[in-house]
Amino acid sequence: MHQFGSRKVVVIGMGRVGSHAALSLMFNQLVDEIVLIDINKAAAHAEMVDLKDWSSALNVHVKIRTGDYSDCADARFVVMTAGRHRKPNESRLQMLDGTFRIMQDIVCPIRESGFHGILISVSNPADVVAEYLYRELDLPRNHCFGTGTALDTFRMRRMVGNLIGLERSQVQAVVMGEHGDSSFVPVSHVYLGGVPLKEFVRMRPETAEKLEFDKVTQWVRSAGADIIAGKGATEFGIGGTVAKIVSAILHNEKRVVPLSVHLDGEYGESNVSVGVPCLLGEDGIEQIFELELAPNEQAALHNSCEIIRGSFATIGA
Repeated sequence: MHQFGSRKVVVIGMGRVGSHAALSLMFNQLVDEIVLIDINKAAAHAEMVDLKDWSSALNVHVKIRTGDYSDCADARFVVMTAGRHRKPNESRLQMLDGTFRIMQDIVCPIRESGFHGILISVSNPADVVAEYLYRELDLPRNHCFGTGTALDTFRMRRMVGNLIGLERSQVQAVVMGEHGDSSFVPVSHVYLGGVPLKEFVRMRPETAEKLEFDKVTQWVRSAGADIIAGKGATEFGIGGTVAKIVSAILHNEKRVVPLSVHLDGEYGESNVSVGVPCLLGEDGIEQIFELELAPNEQAALHNSCEIIRGSFATIGA
């Protein structure tokens, strides 16, 4: 368990994702101090000043400043958003080379700082980066993980709720696997208002045609690309997702969130980080939930893991 009471967060990478992660943390007043780091020091300074203006306008009291990697030493959280931008019509895995050229200059300074808090990785390709950071930073796996399929899950719940006229919080379901084109929804574990999917459809047969999860999954997979095609980047959703994760840890919420975490035998998989349901509490990931998956769902998870492992093997090649 983390021994210091600091609520300090270091955000690495001041692009649109990093700036909105900082904004979401400030808006919810979850932390006491936010430190911004970017290779472009002028950009980091500008973001800091702009966020200070925002906090002044809304009378929000969170200390925010620029800094360097030595600030990681006593940070409770490091939020990693560094990496190159995703281009229109590009998969997340295609970002691999550009992102890892950037990562190589970041991991050593973090490690040398003595950082021993919780690292939340957002950078794409999310699962490959999460595994890389886990191996390089020598942090326990419950303290080093990626946002994984958390945002995919929030998107899916919203869509399903809209399709059948149900409040999205009443959609109990997760997206698992790669944060990318091989993600899937384990339909055997979908509950709507606490009612199993099959029972819900039996009682409301008019929803059967609307709940085609193959189509839902395709929409979830393409949602990020659609946003990028329209405005150039995703930022608000992932910023809110980071704040949700930080809140669950700081408030010891015991919240189940699908995150990209290193597997060591769970689901029959090893040496890979992939999106699976995790219990979040004050010590980070407190448990990995192993769902009893249907054969086709287990195959889908294995397929995702193979894709991630294959991409990881190309690092530095």
